[in-house]
Amino acid sequence: MPDLSFQVEGAEAVRFAAAPLLLFKLRIAQRAAAVPIHAIALRCQVRIEPAKRRYEGKERERLLDLFDTPDRWSQTLRPMLWTHTSAVVPPFTDNVVVDLPVPCTFDFNVAATKYFHALEEGEVPLSLLFSGTVFHEVADTGLQVAQVPWDKEAAFRLPVKVWKEMMELYYPNSTWLCLRRDVFDRLYQYKSGHRIPTWEQTLESLLPPDKTESPAPGKKNSVVLPPREGCHE
Repeated sequence: MPDLSFQVEGAEAVRFAAAPLLLFKLRIAQRAAAVPIHAIALRCQVRIEPAKRRYEGKERERLLDLFDTPDRWSQTLRPMLWTHTSAVVPPFTDNVVVDLPVPCTFDFNVAATKYFHALEEGEVPLSLLFSGTVFHEVADTGLQVAQVPWDKEAAFRLPVKVWKEMMELYYPNSTWLCLRRDVFDRLYQYKSGHRIPTWEQTLESLLPPDKTESPAPGKKNSVVLPPREGCHE
């Protein structure tokens, strides 16, 4: 069967998509004697390798939720799954470059989102693990079907800037926050009851005052949300 190699040559954000999406420029080449390949039904698992880079300053603080304190990082900095993706590779003989779509989310309940958001600069070390089906031609035999070996993989360092610019494109100056429905209902009740016009102002009224700002005269620093139904306070 064909001996294939995989290399990611770059990544870019898709500007017009229903949800945040990156395209990895993936080069697939034949190492040995080239045979005509009719198509590849390619599958890919993308993993983040957090132990393969350094973290400074605020990055360490933001990663507390994921990896605990730095003194435990020798135990907690483990590879983590980012996503699964797939692509159909067109016919080629020597090599070909295809777009590998990598769907992204800004949901802060997802570990990958927390990790990307915690980084200020530099690169994200990734491992891409490949599998799939190769449809190739063999002389005097015709069309053959083979599986992509499980040991086929590629390393890539994704610039943090690419991810941040993509999220700024889809969510300019904003962050997507997912809440449990009962919590949202209580927050909505509080917002309506206090005649607060925006969600930003609603959340700000519940947060402690910024130490860098002087509190407004007479402003209360602690506000209690309405109790949940069935609760007695």
